[in-house]
Amino acid sequence: MTKAELAGEVAKSAGLTKAKASEVVDAFFGAIQKILSKGDKVQAVGFGTFEVQHRAARKGRNPQKPTEVIDIPAKTVPVFRAGKALKEAVNPPKGKKKK
Repeated sequence: MTKAELAGEVAKSAGLTKAKASEVVDAFFGAIQKILSKGDKVQAVGFGTFEVQHRAARKGRNPQKPTEVIDIPAKTVPVFRAGKALKEAVNPPKGKKKK
């Protein structure tokens, strides 16, 4: 699904015009980006958590020359961890087994 399609779904659900829904979606993603760039996290209970994690520097292999060892620098990356409600919506729990 593209961002435009997402804005269309938001427009239908919230009773907004597509243009207004597009502004809302852009503002939402912009807010998350701004918060993560400060190093903070965004928690939406039941949906999930957006946060940043630090990846340490490490050694790797050059895919074009597998014998060549290269240095991969440390970096900070955004991550998303799905909440319980989202996980269950995507993969509903199966009925409990009877004993």
